[in-house]
Amino acid sequence: MSSLRERPNTALLVVDVQNDVVANAHRRDDVIANINTLIEDARARRVPVIWVQHSDEHMPVDSDGWQYVPELKREESEPLVHKRYGDSFEDTNLEAELAQRGIGRLIVAGAETDACIRSTIHGAFTRGYDTFLVGDAHTTEDHSQYGMPPADKVIAHTNMYWSEQVAPGRTAGVIDTADAERYW
Repeated sequence: MSSLRERPNTALLVVDVQNDVVANAHRRDDVIANINTLIEDARARRVPVIWVQHSDEHMPVDSDGWQYVPELKREESEPLVHKRYGDSFEDTNLEAELAQRGIGRLIVAGAETDACIRSTIHGAFTRGYDTFLVGDAHTTEDHSQYGMPPADKVIAHTNMYWSEQVAPGRTAGVIDTADAERYW
């Protein structure tokens, strides 16, 4: 149970599935298909879907690379949070959007695993949210040329360590797209 006791609701948080972010992402099409499944299921169950969109000097607002991938369609009624930092809570209105909807549990999907996904799940958890990462619905590109492990290993490592997170009054874990319905 979330340490935000007055917030019993759950939301799906879709982070940075933008053209430039996922252009060369590991298993891009499979991950986007899983995110679409999550979105459809959340909508069918009236679970809020909240979109996060990153911008910076390399990906300016309104550029083609900044746009969400065409395979994912946000409904006008679904909040869109604009951010400039890895953690989707940092200097954004995300917390206000969640508070307004009584959300204390987040189901997180998106990109990039080794940057904004990790920052956001940690940011949510430390702020008191139950935080579940969808293990087959996040991705990153291969940064091994910079000394990092290959993308599949980064994803596997993130799934492994997030499944072991514990803290007083809240829960964390890794779920699969097929099991998400149990967490709404």
